[in-house]
Amino acid sequence: MSQSDPALWDMNAHAEAQDGARHTTGLLPAHVLKGLIQAKEIQAERDFIEGQIQPSSIDLRLGAHAYRVRASFLPGDSTVKDKLAEVALHEIDLTKGAVLETGCVYLVPLLEHLALGYRISGTANAKSSTGRLDVFTRLVTDLGKEFDTVPAGYHGPLYAEISPRTFSILVRTGSRLNQLRLRRGTPVFSDTALKKLQEEVGVVHGPADIDNGIALTVDLSGEGDTGLVGYRAKRHTGVVDVDAPASCAIEDYWEPIAASPKRRLILDPDQFYILASKEAVHIPPTHAAEMMPFNPLVGEFRVHYAGFMDPGFGHAATGGHGSRVVLEVRSHKVPFILEDGQIIGRLVYERMVETPEILYGREMGSNYQAQRLKLSKHFR
Repeated sequence: MSQSDPALWDMNAHAEAQDGARHTTGLLPAHVLKGLIQAKEIQAERDFIEGQIQPSSIDLRLGAHAYRVRASFLPGDSTVKDKLAEVALHEIDLTKGAVLETGCVYLVPLLEHLALGYRISGTANAKSSTGRLDVFTRLVTDLGKEFDTVPAGYHGPLYAEISPRTFSILVRTGSRLNQLRLRRGTPVFSDTALKKLQEEVGVVHGPADIDNGIALTVDLSGEGDTGLVGYRAKRHTGVVDVDAPASCAIEDYWEPIAASPKRRLILDPDQFYILASKEAVHIPPTHAAEMMPFNPLVGEFRVHYAGFMDPGFGHAATGGHGSRVVLEVRSHKVPFILEDGQIIGRLVYERMVETPEILYGREMGSNYQAQRLKLSKHFR
């Protein structure tokens, strides 16, 4: 019997009443994802590797080839393969590594594919390190009408659309740029539940502005003696190898931004910035969270590419006390003034079906636990 078999979940329904940490709907933790692999609902052309499964998500790996395409697309009523025949410009071999250039759009078949069972659906997003490189990547499925969405019961291949915006990147077969989280059913997590969670565990330190998620504000006051508030990406830099941590010198790729006397920052159109939230965030073991990437009500800018946070992020017991949210910011079309303490986005929480056996943090060697303002792991 597979992990997503409805009969198994019906048996677990009674357990939900007995154990408040178990639910019949919600995000699936790592040990359930491993069960789906054993049940062949998550499959791959190569063996899964250590570290590929996170507390509540699975990293997706690039396959053997990439296709340079004329434009981004959704397949709609056709398969991705059929659509590629119309829009592909040329094929690129990734087995020995290849550079994906800025300003271009690529489509890459992934090593993983799915045969999901009853009521299991998915959502994808860029990994944190990918977003901090200003690499725009989205998941595409056959017959897909939305990016980054896997419909319930999906059987078929997975593809990554990749568009480097600032830095050209070196990738290869097996590189991991995005991640997939799976859920059972359509759980709803209300502001009322979020307020209760704030009272019980403190999802942010200090007062919480909760309205369709919890508000996060930008910190432009400056860090300690340095006065550093963020970084602005340089243009015309070298290539970044996505699989090579600490391989790039910060000064070759980034300009540091110091706090101004008025504690404000003017975002230039089409420039990429790394900033940080004032709030220290706590994702308890029973939940995961996602940063909403764009809200025109607070400004014409995108605030996050890699908005997903695993259970345990910012959790004191796993070394995360005081973890800030790093913001990947790009203004749209017009200059925009950010003020210190301005609301820049909202964090939406979602409960887990069960508490993961391993949490984000020290025991996993996680890169961004207890972070403040921090660039991706590629920079030294």
